[in-house]
Amino acid sequence: MILRLTALSAACLIYFASLPSQAQGLRPASTPVPLAGQPSLAASSAVRQADFIVAVVNSEPITNHDVAVEVRRTQQQLAQQRQPVPDARELAREALERLINEKAQLQLAKENGIKIDEPSIDQAEQSVALQNQMSVEALRRRIAADGIDPKQFREQLRQQLMLTRLREREVEPRVRISDLEVEQYLQERQAASGAVANQLVNIAQVLVAVPENANDSQIAALQAKAQRALERARAGEDFATLARELSDAADRANGGQLGLRATDRYPGLFLEAIQGLPVGGVSGLVRSGAGFHVLKVVERRTAGLPPMTVTQSRARHILLRPSAQLSEAAARDKLNDFRRRIQTGQTDFATLARENSQDGSADQGGDLGWAYPGQFVPEFEAVMNRLAPGQISDPLISRFGVHLIQLLERRNTTVSEREQREMVRNMLREKKLAETYESWARDVRARAYVEMRDPPQ
Repeated sequence: MILRLTALSAACLIYFASLPSQAQGLRPASTPVPLAGQPSLAASSAVRQADFIVAVVNSEPITNHDVAVEVRRTQQQLAQQRQPVPDARELAREALERLINEKAQLQLAKENGIKIDEPSIDQAEQSVALQNQMSVEALRRRIAADGIDPKQFREQLRQQLMLTRLREREVEPRVRISDLEVEQYLQERQAASGAVANQLVNIAQVLVAVPENANDSQIAALQAKAQRALERARAGEDFATLARELSDAADRANGGQLGLRATDRYPGLFLEAIQGLPVGGVSGLVRSGAGFHVLKVVERRTAGLPPMTVTQSRARHILLRPSAQLSEAAARDKLNDFRRRIQTGQTDFATLARENSQDGSADQGGDLGWAYPGQFVPEFEAVMNRLAPGQISDPLISRFGVHLIQLLERRNTTVSEREQREMVRNMLREKKLAETYESWARDVRARAYVEMRDPPQ
């Protein structure tokens, strides 16, 4: 399966800010690209003659011209978005830091042997054109009209793909989302909306009963007994053992567990005592009419998530993994031949998938089953979403290899609770991925040798 792994995909490849903002649909790239209305590469030769180096990253220079182009790109982008434009000096400082980070990461990518071949750049160029609602030929004409060398533009695409694959390799394996994190998110969301009664909780207790006619000294002795039980529980002793040994409640044989139940079925003083406690947390002493209680949160769950309707897609694919014997270009050619043979009726998709696909779905004729949004990697899902039922895509390159996709059908469906939890897991993963990337990028920057240079006098 092609499980969704990251938001850092080829979607970060953008053309340039002069296109209408509603037609872009892409994230701005950090690689400097000349802007419409600004000096083109050819027209800026006079500026280049007076150019100078402002920083060196592991022996590779960053020039004042590089920074100036990045600043102009940012200024125009902010103006188009009607956002305030910071001071030019602040923009220049931020631009230089972005270029340093990118340079250090590109060097690390090369050290790790990451290479991008021409078919991958072709696909990236097609993606940029589609996102900007134009053909590749129209994109190239627009680039040329704005004075951008097509070779330089493709080199920028190559660099962005290198950065994407480096981040996939270095950052993604560090990110995992546990069931507990999913549950905590759902609880926080429900607490924020006031839906406390929609929670399920299992509480275990040690009850030290206080007789109705107990005098003050008896109550003090029983409270001291409960306090000792509390201290032993917080010291890490097995709570079930403590309950069987010390509790006066009927549930002591079950380790003191009251069972998983809705919160509105617990006494209010119990809920108040465990409020904010994590699973495994032990409350302070709770006094009720029955005596002194020591409470432990055994389990929390969120029940009855509201129904959600989404559009699911059912597709099948053929995956070829490039190797020393099969280049990406050869894999694309092979899949193009498969596509031609299917469309002319010489064979069918399922047969070719069973005979050739290097994916676990091969035995099912490449059938990936029903998938909800976000289940596949972005580059795969973007192509799949553009297909009509029955349509076959052109070969697609992803981090897993080269794919041929056929969309079988679509449907609107109510997402089950399990699937909603998986969608929450994906959302939390994207958030943690962004945080992990920031930390990783700072580490790469710290390990690079960076020499800042003053402008010539």
